[in-house]
Amino acid sequence: MVSFNVQRYGARGDGRTDATKSFLTAWSLACGSRARAMVHIPRGTYLVGNLVFWGPCKNLITFKIDGTLVAPANYWSIGNSGYWILFAKVNRISVSGGTIDARGSGYWSCRKKGGHCPQGARSMSFSWCSNVLLSGLTSINSQNMHVTVHHSSNVRIQNVRIRAPSGSPNTDGIHVQSSSGVTIIGGTIATGDDCIALSQGSRNIWIERVNCGPGHGISIGSLGDYANEEGVQNVTVTSSVFTKTQNGVRIKTWARPSNGFVRNIVFRNLIMRNVENPVIIDQNYCPNGNGCPRQSSGVKISGVTYANIKGTSTTPIAMKLDCSGSNHCTGLRLQDISLTYMRRSSASYCKNAHGRASGVMVPRNCL
Repeated sequence: MVSFNVQRYGARGDGRTDATKSFLTAWSLACGSRARAMVHIPRGTYLVGNLVFWGPCKNLITFKIDGTLVAPANYWSIGNSGYWILFAKVNRISVSGGTIDARGSGYWSCRKKGGHCPQGARSMSFSWCSNVLLSGLTSINSQNMHVTVHHSSNVRIQNVRIRAPSGSPNTDGIHVQSSSGVTIIGGTIATGDDCIALSQGSRNIWIERVNCGPGHGISIGSLGDYANEEGVQNVTVTSSVFTKTQNGVRIKTWARPSNGFVRNIVFRNLIMRNVENPVIIDQNYCPNGNGCPRQSSGVKISGVTYANIKGTSTTPIAMKLDCSGSNHCTGLRLQDISLTYMRRSSASYCKNAHGRASGVMVPRNCL
């Protein structure tokens, strides 16, 4: 394997000298190498602006971060492009270790004041990539989403640590869209939005051993944003813990016409610790009440299993299955649910929800 050390191309690692060009030079040499190549970022703190790493490359690439990457203090410098670090059209890449710090707090306060702000940058993104391994990365204080996987296939994300204050807007941990074969294993995600969000066109997704919270939980959606939309299918979320999150496992769709769907979903072996809405389907999502003419979601939800979900809810209704009036939820399966509220049994709410329950059911089955 040939190694391209960013310091060889002028990167200083002092946290002050702009290393953007050195990183791009190292990438372009590694990407053009016929032999397997490594871009190596040694210990130190590297100030980098927008980095777009284009493929396709000639061979497998390892992107090894032993240092810390920081974004410029002025949030406009990366906030306008939508991406901070983007891998595009790369096949066979392994990104490992290190810390990326987008220094998003100035951007969040601009957003909260409702000022004139850029759209905000996602910290690390993979678009039109395949055969990706992202392991051991720490991402803190992204302006917007931390890690995104869009239009990609065969992606494995393991043991990442993602952190932003619970009040930071839209700082989703991992966002997946129009991608298949995505595996997320291990890791801790604590942000101001969803720990993991699966948007339209997410299929064949496996999520295991994730510690989520604070944040908004693990979400499918929101879907039905568009009338013509790819569905979400074949998703498993297992062996994970939710702590002080707004939601546990959530399926959320806009209350408007769409040909979208959600099917073959399994949520199992989950622990809820003081979660507001441990189990929730919300097909009446319509913030500000705009653009939902008939207040009915076209997204069809079927074949969703909830099994062995235990713990505590901070609201009386621990299970809320609020399905569409025009497209009822079908094939829901509840098995061994035990969720308490204030040390007592919690309540459930079902609307237009059909299926069957077995085993221990607290709250009671309302299907």
